[in-house]
Amino acid sequence: MGYKLTPAGLAALLDELVTSRRVFGPVRYAGKGRLAGTDLITYGPVKGLADVVWDARTTFSPKEVFFPVKESLFYFSHGEITESALKASEILETVVFLRACDLNAVTRLDKIFLENGPAADNYYARRRQHTHFVLMECQESFPGCFCVSMGTNRATGHQAALRPEGGYYLLQALAEPWLSLGERYGQPADVEPVWVQKNSLTVKVPDRVDTSLFQHELWREYSSRCIACGRCTLSCPTCSCFSVQDIFYRDNPERGERRRVWASCQIDGFTDMAGGHKVREDRGERMRFKVLHKIDDFRRRFGINMCVGCGRCEEVCPEYISFARCVNTLSQLMNGGAGA
Repeated sequence: MGYKLTPAGLAALLDELVTSRRVFGPVRYAGKGRLAGTDLITYGPVKGLADVVWDARTTFSPKEVFFPVKESLFYFSHGEITESALKASEILETVVFLRACDLNAVTRLDKIFLENGPAADNYYARRRQHTHFVLMECQESFPGCFCVSMGTNRATGHQAALRPEGGYYLLQALAEPWLSLGERYGQPADVEPVWVQKNSLTVKVPDRVDTSLFQHELWREYSSRCIACGRCTLSCPTCSCFSVQDIFYRDNPERGERRRVWASCQIDGFTDMAGGHKVREDRGERMRFKVLHKIDDFRRRFGINMCVGCGRCEEVCPEYISFARCVNTLSQLMNGGAGA
């Protein structure tokens, strides 16, 4: 069902929604941007329509809502272990406003945490089951996006789709509570989602990657350019690597907790092993691992590319490393070219 809402109507709808649900979306943090005098647009709690930023891409993805940066897995005390429990506020039904690329990224995270082994990741599943999505339609592509090339400009799995247009908001309600809310606050209308049809940036993903490219000189550039800050992976909506830490409480060393904390294959120490062995000490090798995991390893396992073409990694990189350019170079090399 489609509905046309005035700004006041959508504001009233959200006012009702937040009384029973947690709502997250793109919000603005004034003066918190990477550069002096700029704002940070990222995911945060939404209390009303005025909080939602419609015309900018977020620096970070919404994955933090259901895959926290740090999370207690269990507590230990004198030889006994107690699994962590979610707070009452964390088991409320949660609504996340997000773009098509990010909704496709959730599909990738679901495969990693729910399908990549004999048992689902319980800590991810218990948050994910309460999380629902509202698609924020992109009427135009943001700079650096290449979602069309990655086939992620369209999405499924959302409860509703919403876009501002002509001074109104057009809502496509696919499930409750949006059907009821649309009836209550909007007027019936013919509404179909709008999908981005073209990006200014085009990426050609190679159909296959020959192992001979593992030692290609193209990776040497990244050995010297990358500073291993990890910003590319932290901003990525599909990166899911984490580490675990055992925390012993100062007041009683017999008690503590085990946490998992986001980690990155690009930072120093990520592959350090007992005995001092390091799997990928060179930063060019880490770049190779990341790129091939996104466009080759993951696809061979799940049938889809892991990268969704949001362009965040290129936007946040302080060394201007382009993931898209690297993939296009690989494609040229696989087709017999010399590469960019």
